[in-house]
This record gives sequence, structure tokens and C-alpha cells, in this order.
Amino acid sequence: MTVKRVKNQLIQLVVGVSISMSAVVANAAIQPPEMDNTAYVLMDYNTGEILAQKNANEALPPASLTKMMTSYIIEQRLASGDLKEDEQVLMSPNAWCRGSSSQSCMYVPVNKTASVIDMLRGIIIQSGNDASKAMAEHIAGSEASFAILMNEQAQKIGMENSNFVNATGMPDEGHLASALDLSKLARAIIKNSGDYYSIYAEKEFTYNGITQGNRNALLITDPTVDGLKTGHTDAAGYCLVASSNREGMRLISVIMGTKSQQARADQSRELLNWGFGHFTTVTKAPAGQFVSKLPVWFGEADEVELATGDNLQILTSKTQKNKITTVVDIPESLEAPIKKGQEVGKMMAVIDGKAVASVPIIATNDIEQSGFMSRTWEHIVRWVKNLL
Repeated sequence: MTVKRVKNQLIQLVVGVSISMSAVVANAAIQPPEMDNTAYVLMDYNTGEILAQKNANEALPPASLTKMMTSYIIEQRLASGDLKEDEQVLMSPNAWCRGSSSQSCMYVPVNKTASVIDMLRGIIIQSGNDASKAMAEHIAGSEASFAILMNEQAQKIGMENSNFVNATGMPDEGHLASALDLSKLARAIIKNSGDYYSIYAEKEFTYNGITQGNRNALLITDPTVDGLKTGHTDAAGYCLVASSNREGMRLISVIMGTKSQQARADQSRELLNWGFGHFTTVTKAPAGQFVSKLPVWFGEADEVELATGDNLQILTSKTQKNKITTVVDIPESLEAPIKKGQEVGKMMAVIDGKAVASVPIIATNDIEQSGFMSRTWEHIVRWVKNLL
């Protein structure tokens, strides 16, 4: 690692790079896989970078992938305390599922209640349309009003090519989502749903004496996969959003419009394996790593220790991982007062002369100003040094 004040030319290269983590999606020679589907996306979870895509922004029928938004809203309300896990939810006649081959159901009896946490499992694991509608009515009064909340949440997440009309994903005019948007939603669920995310990895759920298995076949065949959701209608085809975490790197795959359950599983597996095979996440410096000590003027202490304020991680192709170097940009000295956590510089990761990521360098402790006489003397010393 080089510790110095870097030239402006290099500093300019880092402008616009994420403070916490960025990616070099490198190597045009890495060809994305060709698969027989309508659309797909492969996203790196940590950076949000898209590693491969096909028709990523095309608004398509999402089928039960819709329920990721339904469950996400429930999870956020549980986290905020607006909902309680043991809170009882009525299965209204409108939400009640009579059971048919055209839809999946949790099978809560009509005019009976189930707890919020059971309803959440019924939505995620059993893909229950009845549970989705009942929760929509419980939260917003009606499914139509709940759809307004879904679209508001979609806007917050940055879903730009999606529109929700219902809570289930059953075919409805104007009910659409893009593969890219669904990857953003999956990322939000993993990031913001806390312990509730573990439900997406549960392989079965029993309610009302009926045990149903999770339709995500990758949960059975790949121990690194821990979510998220399947979907199918005639209009949407067979769809799957999956996430896999291998050796500290998490990828999210979205497959839409395949011809069978087997195809959506096979293509998801192929896409994830392709991503892990070609890309890697390199940590060049952990958060809190010592960087240097700097002299401090006009302070009660003569120097301050500096450390990295976040993990300096880089998503890169495996062919480039050994080319990463780091450069530190810090001043020659600082002036008190200094606050713990105050940003005083940057550490940059560089590949082939290009800055690809940066993290802040921060002070590790407070330093108060010294007394008036001490500061006056230091001003004189500094003035003399400048003359020399």
C-alpha cells in the first residue's frame, strides 16, 4: 500500500465511485450465458452491479414473484412494530381460497384467522394467494389500496419498469415487473428484512394440517441458495428469483419466462455458477484497519491515528484479482479540533491505473483544541517553518 498525497489526476479517477464498495465489471471477453427464456439478470448483492442480463428492463408479467413485494411490506411493518407476529388476520370471503389448479393457497378457512407470522410463511413458502390477499386487506383495507403501497415501495427501491395491481401476481392488466427491478427488490429483502429473510430458505410449511413444500428446487439441490421466490402463470411462464452466498460473495439471479419448472431451476443454477466462476469479491482492507498517524496542530494531542472507515472491497473478474493495488490520499497534517469518525482522506483500489473503489479514511479518536497560549506558540512555530 502506498501512503501519500496522490496527484489530482488520480483523485479525479475516483469521482463518482461508491464510498463503501464498487465494482469493476470487467472484461468484455467474458460472454454471458445464452438461455431459452424471456429475460434474466445476474446481480452482485454487495455492489448492486449487474454481471449479466437479457431484456433486463422489459416489463413482463411477474406471476408470484409479485409476492416478494407483498412479503417485503409485511417484513418492514414487522420490523417497525406496525405489525406484530402474533397479530391475528381475518381470512375474508374475498381473500378465501376455495382451492383450484389455477392458484396456490395456504388454506386458511373462511372467516377464520391466522397470525401474521403464519401468513408470512404462507406467502413465502406456500405462495398462498389467500394469505397475500388477507394481508393486503389487513394492512390497507383492500387489495387495490395495498397495490398503491406496493408501487410506493417500488419507487423507493428504484424499480423503474414495474407496476403492481394486486398482491398475488395473478394475471391483471397493467400488472408488470422487469427482471432488473425484481433483482433490486430481492436485494432490498436480503438487506432490510433481518431475521425474516431466513423464512425464504425454509423448505416446507404446515398449516391447517396441510404440509406444502417450497417450490424453489434450488433449496434442495444447492446448500448455498437461501431464497427467494418462484412464480408461474401461462402469461409469465416459469420464473425464479434465487440468491446464493458462496465464500462471502452473494449473487442474485432472476429468470423469467422459461418453459418448465426444471428449466427455471437449471437456468438459475447455470447463471449463478457462471457468475461465481468468472467473478470474485476481493477485500483489500477491512473496516478499522490502521492506515497512518498524522501530526496535529493546535490540539491537546500531537498526532492522531487514522483507519479505514469501511471495508475496501472490489468486485472484479478473477483474471484481474491479482492486479489490485491501493493508494491512500491523506494530508500532511491536521488541525484540531478533530472528531472521532471524521473523514480526513480516502483509500483507493486501483487496477491498471484506474481507481475502481474507495473508502473514507477516518480519525479514530477525538482531539480537542489546546489552550490559547499553546495555540499561539504553535502558530509562531508554524510561521517560522513556512519561512524556512
